[in-house]
This record gives sequence, C-alpha cells and structure tokens, in this order.
Amino acid sequence: MTDAPSPLDIDFVAHPELMDQVTLDVMPCFAIYSAANAVTRFYRKALAETGLTYPQYLVMMVLWETRGVTMKALGERLGLDSNTLTPLVKKLEARGLVTRARSKADERLLDIAPTDAGMALRRTGCEAAIAMTVNAGETFESQAELRARVMRVRDGLDAFAADMPADPA
Repeated sequence: MTDAPSPLDIDFVAHPELMDQVTLDVMPCFAIYSAANAVTRFYRKALAETGLTYPQYLVMMVLWETRGVTMKALGERLGLDSNTLTPLVKKLEARGLVTRARSKADERLLDIAPTDAGMALRRTGCEAAIAMTVNAGETFESQAELRARVMRVRDGLDAFAADMPADPA
C-alpha cells in the first residue's frame, strides 16, 4: 500500500510565495465566520421580544413552514444531531411554543409541532428575516445567490472532510 499524498500537502519549499498570499484578508472562511457572528448578533436583538435564541428561531422557522415534523426530519433539515436538538426543543416545549408527542403511525418517531403561541411568533420571526436582508444591503435575489454559494462551499467542505482519513491521534 502506497501513501497517497494528502490534499493538504502543499510544497511550500517549492512555492514559498503561497505563504505570503494566505492572509486573513483573502480567506473566505474568515468572512463567513465573521458574517455568521454578525448574523447571530443581529438576530439576538431582532428576536429579543420573542425570547428566542437564534438556534431556537431556526427550529421555529422549520415548524412555521411545515406546521409539524418529526424530530429526525427536523435534525436533518437543520443539520443538528439529537444531542443538540433535544435541549432546544425541550426549552421550546417548556415555554409552551411546541408540543412533542410520539407518532401515532410509528412510536419510534417523535412528532414536533408548533402550538398557537409558537405560531403567534411567526410574524416577528418573518419581520426579523426581512430586516436582516434589508439591513445587510441585499435583495431577496442577491440573498438567494449568496445562500447558494455558501451552501456549495459547505457541501464541498463536508464532502472533502468525509473523504479525509480519521485523525490518528
């Protein structure tokens, strides 16, 4: 078995100029990271009257769209595992914003649905989303293009990471 070169192996000896080209100003990952932080700060203020955190808001967005979904489907839609999602949903349930119940069709599944109180927050949630677009200087069209590009980056990196060997340490 031969050792295949890692896609991360870069010959800086042969190409020392590459190190000078890698700066914070050209790294899209930093732009995405800092934008994500700005989005979280924005939504913290925009959602203050609802008492929702940004992750809880994302759960409610799915529930507002679907009017109810299984916990498994909710996790898949948000890209969250049950260890992260369960406490979010339990807090929303404790506030009376969602219900959790075993599926009548399949008791292995947990159905999550918004309550009337949860649905009542939808208007504020939608106003926050529109305000984010407008205050970011975007249009709905340009936002859709930006989202598509960011999702391509995410999908490409996820695929790359899935193909990388596990860290031996």
